[in-house]
Amino acid sequence: MTVVPATSTGAVQQASSEDRAQDPRVIALSGALAGFLAGVVVCPLDVAKTRLQAQGTTNSMKYHGITGTLSTIVKEEGVRGLYRGVVPIVLGYFPTWMIYFSVYERAKRVYPKILGEYGIDNEFVTHSLSAFTAGGASSIVTNPIWVVKTRLMLQTGDGKSTYNNKVYYRGTIDAFKKMYKNEGLLVFSSGLVPSLFGLFHVAIHFPVYEELKKLFKCDQQVDHRLPRLIAASALSKMCASTLTYPHEILRTRMQIRTINRNKHSLIMTIVKIWRKEGFFGFYSGFTTNLARTVPASAVTLVSFEYISRYFACKSFI
Repeated sequence: MTVVPATSTGAVQQASSEDRAQDPRVIALSGALAGFLAGVVVCPLDVAKTRLQAQGTTNSMKYHGITGTLSTIVKEEGVRGLYRGVVPIVLGYFPTWMIYFSVYERAKRVYPKILGEYGIDNEFVTHSLSAFTAGGASSIVTNPIWVVKTRLMLQTGDGKSTYNNKVYYRGTIDAFKKMYKNEGLLVFSSGLVPSLFGLFHVAIHFPVYEELKKLFKCDQQVDHRLPRLIAASALSKMCASTLTYPHEILRTRMQIRTINRNKHSLIMTIVKIWRKEGFFGFYSGFTTNLARTVPASAVTLVSFEYISRYFACKSFI
């Protein structure tokens, strides 16, 4: 009988686990669960951010800062107001991150071969192109859900909306039906162009995250891996958000407009914000956005790392 050395067995098991970690099913499920956790955890901050971004379209400026906005919402609408749009968030984050991580991990293996034919061997370029591809795929597929989410988050719960829209939505399905009936199919593509501009965000975020993971030795320092992963995800998100935030303002403003009454194009929307609110209008709700996206990024990326590793060690998937 041949005795296999323990070190060899461990190496084989580790290799097998790493192979399973690249399984499309593991990546898809891990991405979906990670996105779901992030969406539920930061929903109140998402509502606050959306209200701050959108109030420039009205004459009322009743929301001020993250704590002031959260306090106003709770006072006027109760705790339930903090979770407006949570259903489309759950419906949206599942496919968004399932698609994103699946395409991203696949693209990271494909692009080196393509770029190699042109003599390009650069991990940052590979990760940027992979993020562009994954972001584009997930944005196009899930944009209708995010349009509905934005509309629902702007409702106050008393039969009114904060952006002067006379139509009130009783829920996610009702919103889909009324938006299609009143505004047509194209309404669900609202904000898609700014969202695609937002691909520059992920093209910065994920490559920087990959570089910081190496810099912080996240895969080597097992004992302190969690705080290192959190730091890498937080810093990379802050960097990307600061550079690309204006596209979120444009996306929100275009998603809440009613097409039949307000046919502002992207350029007209930019000009209107500049004239009415100035440069800082493009950074409305930025602090709230950081307070939302930094923990959301940490929850999403860190949970993806741990969930995918957990599933990779199991044989049921």
